[in-house]
Amino acid sequence: MRAALAVDGGNSKTDLALVDEDGRLLGFARGPQSSPHHIGEEGCLRVLAGLLDAARSNAGLDGGQAAVAMLCMAGVDFPREEERLAELVSGHQWAAATTVVNDTFAVLRAGTEQGYGVAVVCGAGINCVGVAPDGRHVRFPALGAITGDWGGGYDVGMAAASKAARSFDGRGEKTSLEQAVPAHFGFATPYELAEAIHGKQVPERRVLELARVVFAESAHDEVAAGIVDQLAAEVVALAGAALARLGLQGEVEVLLGGGLLQGENSRVVDRIRAGLPGIVVRVTGAPPIVGAALLALDELGADGQARARVRAELSEVADG
Repeated sequence: MRAALAVDGGNSKTDLALVDEDGRLLGFARGPQSSPHHIGEEGCLRVLAGLLDAARSNAGLDGGQAAVAMLCMAGVDFPREEERLAELVSGHQWAAATTVVNDTFAVLRAGTEQGYGVAVVCGAGINCVGVAPDGRHVRFPALGAITGDWGGGYDVGMAAASKAARSFDGRGEKTSLEQAVPAHFGFATPYELAEAIHGKQVPERRVLELARVVFAESAHDEVAAGIVDQLAAEVVALAGAALARLGLQGEVEVLLGGGLLQGENSRVVDRIRAGLPGIVVRVTGAPPIVGAALLALDELGADGQARARVRAELSEVADG
């Protein structure tokens, strides 16, 4: 029985699954972030090796080589980065054939069986991929401001901190974020929080946590709602550009994935739908690791029954 190794390697967590060609889940493991952009190539490989050992142990396996490995990784944004990581992983002989793609492909595959469409991922950062029925695809570098990107938890959190500070000192519009943002970290004022971040008592990356604060405050605060609307506009811009570049219209789907688009705030999804009239916009129900496993099974030529089985078994484990 041939086995496949599937990975959803994100900026906050990593899921790894071993499945057989019939779609049966053999082993699963979850661990910390594995994006090589944040922890380097060696750090990425250490995380993956540890998770593979854990998944093998859970499956009662003592090693062996999978037939294929499909790694869907955040922070792998250019073809040469995909090729480089695939080469490094191949050196460990975890699988006979290894493919590395950006994690947006996992979201798209998890969300649809038709094989094409547009996926936008909004987690710590933001990214998008579009695939046409004939296999053509478009991608975005997703390197932040230097490639024109805004969105994801970090940018939303920084916007919240900025709006809070400007409300506090009179440079900006009054907003409940003035109280809610510092209170999230146990401070009384935005300036106290700013001093703590500046002095590294609070790691700057923790501004990611403020996305949830923004979503909560947007229900009654216009400034917070404006940040949410800006995020929706960025998703619309990405998806719209991908659709236009591929010439897609009609029955095509736009799939939304990542923590910021998973139903925590209906306002953002409503605004995205309004900005893409005539397009089916859906929040992906299946976790991205399901998409990675399906891509691996596609490589094995698995049938529909196997795909349905891995959807059911892996969704239950990953969501649990």
